[in-house]
Amino acid sequence: MLTDIMKTTDGAVHTDDCDATSWPRFIPSSASDDKSLSPLDKACSLTALKHDESGRLSALARLDVLDTPPEEPFESIVALVQQVIRVPVCAISLVDKDRQWFKAKRGLAVAETAREVSFCTHTIKMTGPFIISDATKDPQFANNPLVTGGPKIRSYAGIPLTTADGYNVGSLCVIDTVTRTFSADEIAILVSFARLVVGELELRQIASADALTGALSRRAWFNLAEAEVLRAARYSRALSFFILDIDQFKAINDSFGHSAGDKVIKRVAQLAQMQLRRSDLFGRFGGEEFICALPETEAAYALKLAERIRMVISQERHDCLGGRNCTVSIGISNVAPGEMEIGPAFERADRALYQAKQAGRDRIQAAEPYTQKPSARLAT
Repeated sequence: MLTDIMKTTDGAVHTDDCDATSWPRFIPSSASDDKSLSPLDKACSLTALKHDESGRLSALARLDVLDTPPEEPFESIVALVQQVIRVPVCAISLVDKDRQWFKAKRGLAVAETAREVSFCTHTIKMTGPFIISDATKDPQFANNPLVTGGPKIRSYAGIPLTTADGYNVGSLCVIDTVTRTFSADEIAILVSFARLVVGELELRQIASADALTGALSRRAWFNLAEAEVLRAARYSRALSFFILDIDQFKAINDSFGHSAGDKVIKRVAQLAQMQLRRSDLFGRFGGEEFICALPETEAAYALKLAERIRMVISQERHDCLGGRNCTVSIGISNVAPGEMEIGPAFERADRALYQAKQAGRDRIQAAEPYTQKPSARLAT
């Protein structure tokens, strides 16, 4: 049996279970669907994924969920788990490059912690549950600040949240402030709830609307924009794009807080959409960045429209910023004749946006001549 079990001084068990028959949900679909693979082959596939940190972070980014507002499905799950398992703390933790961020939580006052001190960063290295019965007697955690200080973790159980392509993007975890041995039934319950979390993440990913702004979600926008590119090519119609980015947004968050930042993002989206036609496709690309497809639109009109959007946004005063305004930079490109995919036009608009930023921000920049250079930012 392919099992790596490490016991601490108090008998707690860290289980990195590579038996493909024990935790079928945590086998990548590409491996589990292949009937020709043996349990050994499947376990080796899982082990390889555990060491692909770049791929794991890309999988997390594709979910487009970090730093999003609370959402009812996830809040309901942690509330139920807390009641059923009878623990003071439950959280859905998403493990980013340098932090763990909580999509939903009960019993925790913070929204995130440093990754280096998190228990969940160990969970994502597993292919099954990660259990600590007494953290004070575990050499790996006895001096951890989350054990010696708040929230004074004594026992922990975490289940990896595994995407359809096999990456562990985070964990569903429970924490107790007393030593505790989690039963097999309790672990099975956690596994079932972890499946629900993954299901909700997948549903959220394919949802058409961005939760904060009401704009199209990134995935929905790309699906619709690709169809517009094909339509423009088939019927020789004009199609333009622009990418809009709120200038110096980090300074807004740092000076006024993330709540104010969210209000600014929402209002900027509203102001931009008020200038658009119903046929235009406006989406949130991520963070403070938006993207728009303008069917039946030549570059000259797109420039005029972008300038109107820029001006309207710059004139708006925000109460959450103490009456100050904010500005945006916009990069514009049109689809060249015969282009059958969105990549080249997106890349040109992206470079134009960069040029607008470099030129001093609060301005519009039209794209450079057409080039086939691929974009590194198109992963959806």
